[in-house]
Amino acid sequence: MNININRVKIIFTIPLKNVDEVRNTICGVGAGIIGNYTYCSTSTKVLGTFKPNDNANPHIGEKNKLEFVEEEKIEVVCDIENVKKVIQELRKIHPYEEPSIDIIPLLDEENFK
Repeated sequence: MNININRVKIIFTIPLKNVDEVRNTICGVGAGIIGNYTYCSTSTKVLGTFKPNDNANPHIGEKNKLEFVEEEKIEVVCDIENVKKVIQELRKIHPYEEPSIDIIPLLDEENFK
């Protein structure tokens, strides 16, 4: 089976107050396109945890203290040719010093018999 990866799923978490701005930014540069539809995404409310160390500059919370933050997990599909630009824009606008970003390759139906 010869498999070409044409699209990925980008998954990240974001503080609730930043969701619309970040979604609009990444979709504006090519994320979230499915066929004839744009700005396609899914989001789930989640509880994120983190503990900044002495070298961190946390957007939320305090150094060396475990934090619990209500966030949204956003998932969008993205064509391979747009991934780098989408990730660059996401990092520019994301308020976290070190956002967690998953990039998962997707298989197309055409790859299966």
